[in-house]
Amino acid sequence: MTEYAIGIDLGGTAIKYAVVNRSGAIPFEGTMPTPATEGADAVIAALAKAINICKDWAADNGLHIPGAGIGTPGIVTPDGRRVIGAAENIAGWENVALADRLEQLCGIKVVASNDANAMGVGEWTFGAARGVRDAIFITVGTGIGSAALIDGHIWRGHYGRGMEVGHITVKCDGEGCACGGRGCLEHYASTAALVRRFAALTGKEADGREIVRLYHSGDPVAAKAMSEHWMYLGHGIASVINIFAPELVVVGGGISEAGPFYFERLRRVVGAQAMAECAANTRIVPAELGNSAGCLGAAALILHAAI
Repeated sequence: MTEYAIGIDLGGTAIKYAVVNRSGAIPFEGTMPTPATEGADAVIAALAKAINICKDWAADNGLHIPGAGIGTPGIVTPDGRRVIGAAENIAGWENVALADRLEQLCGIKVVASNDANAMGVGEWTFGAARGVRDAIFITVGTGIGSAALIDGHIWRGHYGRGMEVGHITVKCDGEGCACGGRGCLEHYASTAALVRRFAALTGKEADGREIVRLYHSGDPVAAKAMSEHWMYLGHGIASVINIFAPELVVVGGGISEAGPFYFERLRRVVGAQAMAECAANTRIVPAELGNSAGCLGAAALILHAAI
């Protein structure tokens, strides 16, 4: 039985890496910058370095590491071997034989998954969705990622190309999105969208944490920006509930950690928009694993064959 594995969370800014055991404990972890503008070869070299750092730590501590899971932006083939594309934040990250190349460089088994799916696997295996068979996972950050657990299996759509909830339409006459569409949920409800909207209203720069602080201080512009954020995100989640009627909707990402008030407002919007019959048994809950969800889910690809 595999007791330890490496989990890698590849982001547009940073690569997070960790050694994870079967119970979800992380005895070793670290981060390094992602060379996102330098092309696929540079990113693969950085990923190989992260894996080898973990391998060296494991060897120094007498641990056998049979494999590494990678959570990556973009669409990944169902066998977990290749990145097809759709990763706008990493230059040249398309048609990349990720697993083959890392196995050649590192000498261990490698399995890849879309990063939102990895987050979902992490929360399902170790976090908020333990014991659940039907759940939707949504990450709210620079973009909006999503994953679906249906009848105890992660569902990816035909050839791994589905579950792009961030690109459902919430404003038919809306602005253009990075995906090429218009009026997408991601463009209006991501943390980046909240920051952009606040700047448009005030002419001032502020990150999500500062906007939340201003909201609590009674700032009317922060309140307006947050209300619009909840409206768009709540309508997007209501649409997903109307389609899937899951037991849980698990919401993660930095802004979701703002506190209970965030979920109280979000649930209020969803409750007003979703069909009552579809939402009757659905709970909307915060993710439990925070910034570790990606690494934990990626390691679970090896530890629990969760693919």
